[in-house]
Amino acid sequence: MFEEFIKSGHKIFKLVCGAGNECPQDVERLVAIYSLAGCNIFDICAKKEILAAAKKGLDISGITNDRYICVSVGMKGDPHTLKAGINQNQCLKCGKCQSVCLNDAVKQNFVVNTQRCIGCGRCFEVCQNNAVDMYENEIDLKTILPELIPIGVDCIEFHAASEDSRDIDKKWKIINESFDGMLSICIDRLNLGNKGVLERIKTMIALRRPYTTIIQADGIPMSGSDDNYKTTLQAVAMAEIIQNAKLPVYMFISGGTNSKTAKLASLCGIDYKGIAIGSYARLVVKDFIARDDFYTNKIVFNKALDIAKNLVEESIK
Repeated sequence: MFEEFIKSGHKIFKLVCGAGNECPQDVERLVAIYSLAGCNIFDICAKKEILAAAKKGLDISGITNDRYICVSVGMKGDPHTLKAGINQNQCLKCGKCQSVCLNDAVKQNFVVNTQRCIGCGRCFEVCQNNAVDMYENEIDLKTILPELIPIGVDCIEFHAASEDSRDIDKKWKIINESFDGMLSICIDRLNLGNKGVLERIKTMIALRRPYTTIIQADGIPMSGSDDNYKTTLQAVAMAEIIQNAKLPVYMFISGGTNSKTAKLASLCGIDYKGIAIGSYARLVVKDFIARDDFYTNKIVFNKALDIAKNLVEESIK
């Protein structure tokens, strides 16, 4: 069913709840509001409780047609597998890490809520006393995929931007052997360069039938909180590289995406299948979904819904 949906002619909006977002309440509410707003695909982390939360969000929205869940998995070296930790002996309690965290993952006592941390590294970058460490939160694909797939997964996305080609090949083989549906490859050119990106994609899709793979062309991962053209420029540039290669794949734009992405892509002649938005899509409704009365206060709920609808419509018109 999902494969047939992807083959359809219309453009698609994908909400990235976050490959590292392990907060069930956030995911449930994000899925509920964006499903009502017209979002088709929901990208979540590879955990049973998060998959259950996403499905609950769809149930709350009351929409089941053309709504699909994509489980996102990464590997060592990929920023989507990272979590932050704060060394209390070195922390100056200056508050800079709290001020830059878009997911409110740093608590008042300067301890990281790992459920909410998505590994963006903003706290690491601003810490002046080297109190923040980033550590790997890699999962065992052979263990988690057999647990998730029977519950109901429509797509698996593999973050394949690491320089470790051998590990990429190993994990890609596991995914292909575990799941016979549509797969997505999320990749950027930070470590690989233009030529390296295309070589890796060609190697990976050689294992698959034509047009059973989505290439999620990542600009700068987890950077889209600023709603301007400069933020999304690299995502559109990456999409152009994939488009020019004329590969038998479907292409989504991601990484720095926001409400300006569709317009810039159109101006640049990019024929994208869909746009995946994470940081910006979460940010614009964050204050609403954090409220205890999110579901019961119709003014709050409808305001969040209007914001989400506008973003979805700007992205797929």
